[in-house]
Amino acid sequence: MDRAPGIPGPRRRRLAAWSAAGALALSAAGLATAAPASAADVNNVRNAGFESGLTNWTCTAGSGTTVTSPVHGGTGALKATPAGQDNAQCTQSVAVKPNSTYSLSAWVQGGYAYLGVTGTGTTDVSTWTPDSTSWKQLSTTFTTGASTTSVTVYTHGWYGQAAYYADDLSVYGPDGGGGTDPAPTVPAAPTGLSVTGTTSSSVSLSWSPVSGATGYTIYRNGTKITAVTGTSATVTGLSASTSYTFQVTATNAAGESAKSATVSATTTSGTGGGGGGSLPKHAVTGYWQNFNNGATVQKLSDVPSAYDIIAVAFADATSTPGAVSFSLDSSGLGGYTVDQFKADIKAKQAAGKKVIISVGGEKGSVAVSDAASATNFANSVYSLMQTYGFDGVDIDLENGLNATYMTQALRALSAKAGSSLIITMAPQTIDMQSTSNAYFQTALNVKDILTVVNMQYYNSGSMLGCDGKVYSQGTVDFLTALACIQLEGGLSPSQVGLGLPASTRAAGGGYVSPTVVNNALDCLTAATNCGTFKPSKTYPDLRGAMTWSTNWDAASGNAWSSAVGAHVHALP
Repeated sequence: MDRAPGIPGPRRRRLAAWSAAGALALSAAGLATAAPASAADVNNVRNAGFESGLTNWTCTAGSGTTVTSPVHGGTGALKATPAGQDNAQCTQSVAVKPNSTYSLSAWVQGGYAYLGVTGTGTTDVSTWTPDSTSWKQLSTTFTTGASTTSVTVYTHGWYGQAAYYADDLSVYGPDGGGGTDPAPTVPAAPTGLSVTGTTSSSVSLSWSPVSGATGYTIYRNGTKITAVTGTSATVTGLSASTSYTFQVTATNAAGESAKSATVSATTTSGTGGGGGGSLPKHAVTGYWQNFNNGATVQKLSDVPSAYDIIAVAFADATSTPGAVSFSLDSSGLGGYTVDQFKADIKAKQAAGKKVIISVGGEKGSVAVSDAASATNFANSVYSLMQTYGFDGVDIDLENGLNATYMTQALRALSAKAGSSLIITMAPQTIDMQSTSNAYFQTALNVKDILTVVNMQYYNSGSMLGCDGKVYSQGTVDFLTALACIQLEGGLSPSQVGLGLPASTRAAGGGYVSPTVVNNALDCLTAATNCGTFKPSKTYPDLRGAMTWSTNWDAASGNAWSSAVGAHVHALP
């Protein structure tokens, strides 16, 4: 969310610069799973792990170098830094055989990273990921044409974004005659499998990383149920008060390891995580500004009753990794005291509303990137809940998020706060384009305790809808086609909300009138008032809508909450 009046941050300006064609080209390929290699397959990439510096690689504008940390494997990795109009592209010509299928993969970390191949003689492919604080594998496949004997493999970053790291690239398939790196071997069985948490419907697991593994498969009671790339997972959809056994295997292009030792877990009784407590079926969320940026200065008591969830913006990072704090800006809010603030929270709760603390915002940077910082995050948020009476937390981290450790943090918070905990999220549009993105992964990981994801349908430029077509922000099609990605990607309709600015001054782009918001709600819930995009089915349990912010809404005479609030609450 923007703290400055009507001005998107630099990150958003860059993302908005994507053309529709560029977004389509970069996103359509998705994240595919690399096919297992046959016995005759080899890695046709030379110096795939950058153990020999940049030998065999060419990077634009001197953007590439090799480093010894961080590395995914061996002792070297590529670091490439975009600058100006250069996106730090590094390429290698790879020898291949005609009419053959190859698996292309790489491990990446840091800023936005892209992996692709050109000159295939058939369909060139690419895949990408937003910035990541830990190593993440990109994978896809391609087929060569009848006369193709070489292809160009590339990595690159994105303009103005941070440096990216790449390591252990591979083009596995028939030997084209130029590869020298050995084929992978089947990884060892995982060790250290343990149960890290349980609810009435889920069990959380973690295990130690396995050298050479590119993914892991989870077994429940001996049956394969899911695959992940990290070293933790939450198995959902379980029955209350029931005992289960779990095992994990490690996988890579060569195959699957033996199963790990077995662990047992028993789900708790009752309903487990509340994911919303006494919220109405259809709810409106509004962000309340703890600062004066030109919008109407409010006390919590001034927030209209149309808002069911009020997200206090923002808690900020402390010097302790992962921990957050909150201080009421009394002077900026006209002398609003902490005692008045706490009393207003209680009054809102007495009226059936939820008041939560939002973490992050456009400029906020809270790094939850290991087990210790996850614990610090959970402890500090819970402390704020006890101090001020907050009902829960909103995750509005727009500068990177680690799915593994944010999942751990939210589950630890849930264990402390109990079933009434409210958890909301406000990802940017790009964060929810694919279930492989960290934000989407986090939402799915905590689905059993998650209240609602209010994606920000603004400050984004054109984006892909669930039908693979590109839609421009500021239209009903943009709202419905992008909401469809979440609805079809695993979130429950009750966990999906439409996030829009309350006025033209509240965001740099993407404002739509309340009528357009209401039309999108009607389209998704009842298949009426749609634009050109029509969802394949209706979602009558859709949670509702969100706005930035109650203050900008007030500056416009509460036009947004009056119209959208009434419409949301009237949904069947």
